Amino acid sequence: MPVLVITGTGTEVGKTVVTAAVAAAALAAGRSVAVLKAAQTGVRPDEPGDAQEVARLAGAVTAAEVARYPEPLAPGTAARRAGRAPVRPQEVAEAAGKLATEHDLVLVEGAGGLLVRFDAAGGTLADAAGLLGAPVLLVASAGLGTLNTTELTARELRSRGLELPGVVIGSWPGAPDLASRCNVADLPAVAGAPLLGAVPAEAASLPPGAFRSAAPHWLAPRLEGTWDADAFRAREAP
Repeated sequence: MPVLVITGTGTEVGKTVVTAAVAAAALAAGRSVAVLKAAQTGVRPDEPGDAQEVARLAGAVTAAEVARYPEPLAPGTAARRAGRAPVRPQEVAEAAGKLATEHDLVLVEGAGGLLVRFDAAGGTLADAAGLLGAPVLLVASAGLGTLNTTELTARELRSRGLELPGVVIGSWPGAPDLASRCNVADLPAVAGAPLLGAVPAEAASLPPGAFRSAAPHWLAPRLEGTWDADAFRAREAP
């Protein structure tokens, strides 16, 4: 899996912290890692973006962006309003491909959900994943409403012939409600793919050293971790 695309069911579901956890687990397994943010929005030129946040939490990764826009909007809209060239799926694929020649693993993090538009032509992260022939890891929220967005995203991936290795819950609450607990069993069913991890809601606030030590315990063996989905389900599901 030299390139892994990471998308979410929407905004604020924990994509960046999951990307950091995957990076940290891969680094702990002795792999070299690059993180590519396809389109960074909502930050000034002098502010750290999501790729830099991954590096802060995970450690010695190569952090890169294809493009950056100041307003916190969908990439295509943010590019248009800034009067700048939009990101093209081909550019994302080319940047990831170059990084893959120099690293064991390249993590490509999207902006928002799978079909958020990069440009006026309707290019998306899904198109970039198709050009790369890369699997797409899906980050989902824990609570009410996640089943619909998870199933829609999984169906879109399959309609495009893209591999969905699994779902990671991006922000597992310390005191999960009934919907979240039920979703532990229901998410794999609607996604047609296994749960591959659950990252605690407070993970991003941990000191980097603690984050790196804990990250493999939040992810399944397929993601270089030790997390056990059956044990998690037995403990958390109602």
